[in-house]
Amino acid sequence: MSAFDDLLTANEKFSATFTNAGLTGRAACGLALVTCMDSRIDPLGLLGLKPGDAKILRNAGARVTDDVLRTLVLAVNLLGVERVLVMPHTDCGVTKVTDEEVHAIAARRGVDTRSLDFHTVPDQDAALRHDLVRIRTSPFLPPGMPVGGAIYDVRTGKLMPVET
Repeated sequence: MSAFDDLLTANEKFSATFTNAGLTGRAACGLALVTCMDSRIDPLGLLGLKPGDAKILRNAGARVTDDVLRTLVLAVNLLGVERVLVMPHTDCGVTKVTDEEVHAIAARRGVDTRSLDFHTVPDQDAALRHDLVRIRTSPFLPPGMPVGGAIYDVRTGKLMPVET
């Protein structure tokens, strides 16, 4: 038995009733969502979307890293994205540690992670505002493109918009 047998079995059931073969890969609603990798977040469901409506970019802390910017440039130029929502969430693990603490935890396991920047978040509101400015001022994205921010509450399912 492999570590992935449960997933392969579930995929067999999923593929038997698969109905999304006609989707094009473009963001039908023109939306890119930058959110966290936290498994409590159902990005399509919480926004009333369905497969094919949006491009979903996920990483620890919903941070706008260089790779997220690269992906947004591709999404805008190739995949129909016209607006971006950055959506971190309450009770996020990267708000509870510093990069130094993560390096120390990894070191105790014999792994040297000092070459990595984990983009931990000591102040979630400030980090979100910084990331929104980063997108809005990117020379690689259209000026004036709608960019919004909201914090998702994992306890209530509600979005709390952040005005900037």
